[in-house]
Amino acid sequence: MNYWLMKSEPSTFSIQMLKEKKNRQESWDGVRNYQARNFMRDEMKRGDLALFYHSSCKEIGVVGIVEIVKESHPDKTALDENSAYFDPKATKDNPIWFMVDVAFREEFPQIISLAEIKKHEELSEMPLLQRGQRLSIQKVTKREFSFIKKLASLKQ
Repeated sequence: MNYWLMKSEPSTFSIQMLKEKKNRQESWDGVRNYQARNFMRDEMKRGDLALFYHSSCKEIGVVGIVEIVKESHPDKTALDENSAYFDPKATKDNPIWFMVDVAFREEFPQIISLAEIKKHEELSEMPLLQRGQRLSIQKVTKREFSFIKKLASLKQ
């Protein structure tokens, strides 16, 4: 099993929005970075778990957990001319962009803020904390994932 951190701006897609979806599932679409795309396309597997991270908002940080429930498939928004994520170079035969489907698993009682994450030596190697790291999808270790989950349980 792999572990991930997946960032989303809550004004675009939040953990609350995922919770309200039918079956509490949704496609993670609109990723337009090749490295993040490659993680989804080549490495994310059904059953993997991800920390759901709210970014570009007043209170940034980890807000819960999602599970990968459908592996890589073409991102339909790349072919939709009305989508903000439309890519004229993408075609049905050469989709370029991919997505996975995620399912809601847990919302934390309180956000685990970026400031809180930075306080813990156990998390100091996370890509999230590395200078210049801005990817919307990042690998995390099982130890880092478990540590953040433990922090969330302590905030109840």
